[in-house]
Amino acid sequence: MIYLASDHRGFGLKEKIKEFLNTAKIEFKDFGNTIYDKDDDLSDFASKVCEKISKNSKKDKGIVICGTGIAASIISNKFKNVRAGLCMTVAVARQSREHMDANVLCLAADLTEPSIAWMIIKEWLKTENLKEKRYQNRLKKLKLIEKNNFK
Repeated sequence: MIYLASDHRGFGLKEKIKEFLNTAKIEFKDFGNTIYDKDDDLSDFASKVCEKISKNSKKDKGIVICGTGIAASIISNKFKNVRAGLCMTVAVARQSREHMDANVLCLAADLTEPSIAWMIIKEWLKTENLKEKRYQNRLKKLKLIEKNNFK
């Protein structure tokens, strides 16, 4: 399952992404905001996505959108088993999956056109984590960091 979240600055891009996902027949759930509200807070919506990802980090994926992608990244990475990355290009999206097995894609609505966002999402969804020893070792080290810091 793909879970979506955005604040007011990411709302328009999220709505466009939902259209793309529907057209591509990709299943998703929108955790909000479901209406434009200039006073909303991304934390309220991103936390719902990341709670789901934290519980099923191998299967589920999330897309969290704000104006710059910075809040989306910081909030998302506060959850155990979440590996979130801000991706502004297709190449970065591919590497986030290949090298770090990212399971939350963060997008910057103020800086990313919908057509580019869709190319980033398609690449991110189809790319698998590389099974080379160096990348698997990196993920093991990340698990140890989480164990030591998420108590």
